[in-house]
Amino acid sequence: MRTPGVGCRTFLKILENHTPAQLFAESSAALSALGLKSDIVREIKNFNWQAIDYDLAWLEQTNNSVITLNDEAYPDQLKEIADPPPLLFVRGNPKILSLPQIAIVGSRNPSSSGLETAFNFAKTLSHHGLVITSGLAMGIDAAGHQGALKAKGYTIAVAGTGLDRVYPARNKELAIEIVNTGAMISEFPPGTLAKANHFPRRNRIISGLCQGLLVVEAAKQSGSLITARMALEQNREVFAIPGSIHNPLARGCNALIREGAKLVETTQDILEELNQYNQVDEKSFSLPEQSTLDLEQQTLLNLVMFSPTSIDHLVENTGLSVEVISSMLLVLELQGYIEATAGGCYTRIK
Repeated sequence: MRTPGVGCRTFLKILENHTPAQLFAESSAALSALGLKSDIVREIKNFNWQAIDYDLAWLEQTNNSVITLNDEAYPDQLKEIADPPPLLFVRGNPKILSLPQIAIVGSRNPSSSGLETAFNFAKTLSHHGLVITSGLAMGIDAAGHQGALKAKGYTIAVAGTGLDRVYPARNKELAIEIVNTGAMISEFPPGTLAKANHFPRRNRIISGLCQGLLVVEAAKQSGSLITARMALEQNREVFAIPGSIHNPLARGCNALIREGAKLVETTQDILEELNQYNQVDEKSFSLPEQSTLDLEQQTLLNLVMFSPTSIDHLVENTGLSVEVISSMLLVLELQGYIEATAGGCYTRIK
C-alpha cells in the first residue's frame, strides 16, 4: 500500500498469486513479468521500510488494528464488490463489521426535518438489530450515527482520511463516541489527508458493507446519489424518502425512486425488505403526519417556499397585515412546517 504507483486494483491482482512477503522476495525480472511498471518494480526492490514506521506506531495504540483481505474479520459483504480494499484500518471493534448493516446518507446541509428523520430512522433501525453505517460527514451522516448511539446500538463511520485524524474536525467528539462503542474504518493509512477523490472511494465501502442504503435528503447533484448508484451496482437494496417537487433537497431522492429505489415512509418498509422486522417488538418509526390546518393557515403555508421567503412577499400575496401573518407563521413554525432563516425570512421544511 505504501508503494507509489500501486493502487487498489494492482494490489488485488498481485494478491491473486503472491503474498506480500513473496512479492518483496521476487527478482526484478519476476516482478516485471507480473505486468508491473518499471518504476513500481524499482520502488519494491528499493523499498524504504522506514516509511511504515508511522503505521506500525499507530497500530501499537490501544483500539487500533488492521484487517487484510484474507483475515477472518474481513466482512464478507465487502469482499463481494468489484474492488474491495486490500487493507482496512480500524479504530474500535472490528467484529461489528460483519454484522447486518444499513447505510444512511444524505445532504451535508439538510433541513431540520431531514435531520430529525435521519436520527429517528437510525434509532429505530438500530433497535431492530441493524448496524448504522455512514461517512461521518456533517448533516444526515452525523444524524444517522447519533441516532444509533442514542439507541445504544452499533454504528460504523467510514473515513476518507487516515484514522489518526477526524474529518470534518467539528465531528471529533462524535468520532470518539463511535470508536468507544462501534468502529471507524478507512482504507487509507495513517497520515492520509482529506482529498476530493478520496470520498467517492470511501462511498463504495459504505455501500459495499451494507445490506441496504437509505437516502434521506439529497439534491440533484449530490454525492449521496453516487453512493446510491454504487449500491445498485453492488446489488444492494436502495431506499429513498420522497419529498415535495418544490424542495431542492428532495430532487435527488425523487430521482432515485424514478430509477427503481424503494419509496420509504416508515422503517417497516425497510425492515420487511431486509427481513429484519421480527427481531424486536418495537413500534416502527414513520414520517410525521401533518397536523390539521385551517384553510387560511394552509393557504399561507402554500405560499412559503422551500427557499427563504420574506414576510413582504406573503403580505403582497395574501392581503393580510404583517401582524396577522407573523402570528400565523409562529403557529406554523411551532407545528414544524417552517423554520426561521436569516434576514427575517422563513423556509418551508415539510
